[in-house]
Amino acid sequence: MSDVRNLARSIVDQAEARPGLRVGTVDDQLLLPELVALASGRARSLMDDGVRPGDRVALVDSSSTDYVVTWLACLLVGAPVALVNPTYPHDLLATMLEPLSPMLVLGPDEVARARTSRPGDADGLPGLDRDAFDEVSFMHTSGTTGPPKFCVQTHEYFLRLARAMSSALDLTPEDRVLAPLPLFHINPMGYGMITSLLTGADALTVSRFSAGGFWPAVLEQDVTVLVLHAPPVEILKRAATPQQAAGHRVRTMFYADRGFLDRFGVPAAVSGYGSTEAGGVSHLRRWVATDDIPADASRHGGPGRGDVEWRLDDDGMIFVRERAPGALFGGYVRADGVDPARDADGWFDTGDVGRADGDDYLVFLERGAESIRVKGEFVPIPFVESAVSSVDGLRDLALWKRPGALVDDDVVLYVVADAVPVGRLRAAVADLPAFMRPVVVARVESLPRDAAAGKVQRRLLDDVPVIEWVEL
Repeated sequence: MSDVRNLARSIVDQAEARPGLRVGTVDDQLLLPELVALASGRARSLMDDGVRPGDRVALVDSSSTDYVVTWLACLLVGAPVALVNPTYPHDLLATMLEPLSPMLVLGPDEVARARTSRPGDADGLPGLDRDAFDEVSFMHTSGTTGPPKFCVQTHEYFLRLARAMSSALDLTPEDRVLAPLPLFHINPMGYGMITSLLTGADALTVSRFSAGGFWPAVLEQDVTVLVLHAPPVEILKRAATPQQAAGHRVRTMFYADRGFLDRFGVPAAVSGYGSTEAGGVSHLRRWVATDDIPADASRHGGPGRGDVEWRLDDDGMIFVRERAPGALFGGYVRADGVDPARDADGWFDTGDVGRADGDDYLVFLERGAESIRVKGEFVPIPFVESAVSSVDGLRDLALWKRPGALVDDDVVLYVVADAVPVGRLRAAVADLPAFMRPVVVARVESLPRDAAAGKVQRRLLDDVPVIEWVEL
């Protein structure tokens, strides 16, 4: 991989070194030089519209090749770009974007203009001269304890992440990588697209994940490396057969799951631990088929990256600290600036629980205490609660979960009421994305609340006697 300390410059240089590299969705691919030319033209049109280096922009759309062109155009302008979940309701998006104060929001209509500008030359574009520690991107948190927060990511952050992931996957320019997940996540964009581009490997994604279309795409595109996470892995184990995967050339993948490797004959995998804040991924562990791969291999973060230090406190909470500047995120975007979110000694509290296995081997146990995940997305608990809080007939309420059929959670709304106002509740959540909507209401006598602060103790809801269950 290049030693250039700028993400935009690295991609442009790669277009010269690897002109045959292909990038985009599986059904809409561009050669990397074509991508750079289109992005350069789009960058100049953004500058004509008044976007300047350092101006923040927001990209709010579904994955597509035009999305990748638009993303790269922002980098070439030198405009740090927020990658935003397009399924969020408008009022939540407005709340999220307020502290970011983007100069421009690029939605589906603007993304569709990606190829309308005349292709151009990248020479002279200001994004090529950005400093390694300048902001280049923002990805948002899950919003489990409040509105999702934007995490600052620098060029250095992505360059270090790409080196670590490329090494763990043993990527080469001969590989074709498929990351079939929404590109506003660190997994497909950081582990998949950026790592592949900087390594010189083909970087492919899909406009929408489909269990039925997954293995046909892998076979047709001669994919050699997969970048997945828990929900699609579980879906594929149930919905796809070994016969559908027969003949694939996948040699390794991210997200180590013994059942998936055995079922589909994938000979190696990488597990890891990390988050958008914790360097994208701070721990990595490589497995091969001859290893005694445990059933919980996905939880084995493995050894820490050399540029990230870690420790556990007495309660098993995971803390991480940079050994090199830029290894972790730059902090959370606030209205009054950037909150570095470290203590006085530079430690970041991940909110996750783990255990050590030896001196430098981390096993992840569970995410933050109060989180709900559906179809790979974290449900913003306070936002959903506010959507139903005005429903007449509810004296108290709290959102929580129960185990779903796969690795996902089912969203459960606990209420204190004389009767469940089913119709009014359905109306209150009708405009929410499907993954945010409660699937069942649990009517209870009272909610467990902390005596001092009055906060709902969600973990205790599992033990509260339920008067009645009502499906929504």
